[in-house]
Amino acid sequence: MVLSNHAEAATVQDPAARAQALQALRELHDRTCPHCTTATVHTHTVFGEGNAMARIMFIGEAPGETEDQTGRPFVGPAGDKLNGMITAMGLRREDVYIANVLKSRPPDNRTPLQHEVDACGPFLIEQILLIRPEVLITLGGPATKLILGTEAGISRVRGIWAEWAPPAGHGAPIPVMPTYHPAYLLRNYTAKTRGEVWSDLQAVMARLNLPARG
Repeated sequence: MVLSNHAEAATVQDPAARAQALQALRELHDRTCPHCTTATVHTHTVFGEGNAMARIMFIGEAPGETEDQTGRPFVGPAGDKLNGMITAMGLRREDVYIANVLKSRPPDNRTPLQHEVDACGPFLIEQILLIRPEVLITLGGPATKLILGTEAGISRVRGIWAEWAPPAGHGAPIPVMPTYHPAYLLRNYTAKTRGEVWSDLQAVMARLNLPARG
């Protein structure tokens, strides 16, 4: 499902024009999203932020408490961990784009429900079409299930390259690297999980010819 012609701006190699198109999409979301305009427990919608020309787009599942208060994605403890992951790749937060499947916080930070994903997800798809990153990194199960259309758990698919197929007529598939959500990494901060996430990020770095780091 394509919501509008905003994605046409993806062909424009002008950061300001892309950013303007993203802002227009944000305003469209806040006016019309079937989920976020009827949800009652959130304070702010959290549309996404970052570089409109980003080569890498990180996709999480939904805002948490801190994100809900600030209107920005990944600014709580999980955000600090994501920032560390980005830095480890030799990048800055402003080099990438960060968004979630849902744009409003679920009650008690629960996992998004399918009808919520169905209602809010098309706006994420439009963000991807507009930014047209070279790689998508899905963080955790809900984001991976939406982007890959799979029911497989994240532990089964993380670290394995896949592709996201845009709607017909909207360009070539985009490579996808699924990995663990930073919140999961914080809860399971072991050498094994840290190594798995770093391996996933290194695979993205190699694909994009980013300088290797230790």
